[in-house]
Amino acid sequence: MKLVNNTLATLLPLIPKVFVKRFAMRYVAGETVEEALSVVNRLNEAGYAVTLDILGEHTKSHDSAYQVRDAYFDLYNAIHNRGADCNISLKLTHLGLGFDDDLAENNFSQLLNKAISLNNFLRIDMENSPYTDRTINLYNKYRDETDCIGLVIQSYLLRSADDIDNLSGNRFNVRICKGIYREPEEIAYQAPEEIRQNFISLAQKVIESGGYVGIATHDLFIIDTLETWILNKKISGNRYEFQVLYGVPMAGRLEKLLDAGHKVRIYVPVGEEWYPYSIRRLQENPHLAGYIIKNFFRKK
Repeated sequence: MKLVNNTLATLLPLIPKVFVKRFAMRYVAGETVEEALSVVNRLNEAGYAVTLDILGEHTKSHDSAYQVRDAYFDLYNAIHNRGADCNISLKLTHLGLGFDDDLAENNFSQLLNKAISLNNFLRIDMENSPYTDRTINLYNKYRDETDCIGLVIQSYLLRSADDIDNLSGNRFNVRICKGIYREPEEIAYQAPEEIRQNFISLAQKVIESGGYVGIATHDLFIIDTLETWILNKKISGNRYEFQVLYGVPMAGRLEKLLDAGHKVRIYVPVGEEWYPYSIRRLQENPHLAGYIIKNFFRKK
């Protein structure tokens, strides 16, 4: 099966873009702000909070980085004007990190000030390991200024427990996810069960240390385990939330979480870069290729 998925992931870029879009749009809100806010409104009405992320990464020019920054400015304004229950998550390389780190920080600082002025929130996505330290350092630089900033920690990295110990404390707000990038065994767990158990441990560590955690996973075992732990420990609902990607089937589990009084947030990608985003994610995670192809033909 692994060989089949790897083959599918390799062949997907050869499939005409119009066909890729037919199943990619299940996982992306659209290409425009209006399309994104339509999805946000529908999800809010169903009881979900939302995070929007403009697709793209590794900007290679100053003009492109400024355009991304301005697009996020527009998105914040649109969210505010609609009164939507929605915040923003972004990748620092999309703002210029790796191309011009000072440019990226300047763009980020302006967007954080925008979030603060609108009483919104800005989360920094975690990218692959060459950017881990720079991302954490930037978060640490601004975290004491406001509650409007958050970070992401990946449970497959061996360093993550130490990172959380070092970050725990004042205003620590973190999304825990498994991690999507391919990383070597020298720095990352490779076995799914090790990644899963570390995820659970990290989420518990954040809560026990006084932080706020976004439990970002589609793994029902992790969700069930942490929900039971939260209930047994009588953890306040303002200390955590469950998070999932837009469009991923959850067999009714999200509705049950809402019914039980938990906060659930849907992470919604949007933007014109949906095609390269889809191809990169599939090549980094070949097992998703088989899943998407299966759902594509099931739909047909």
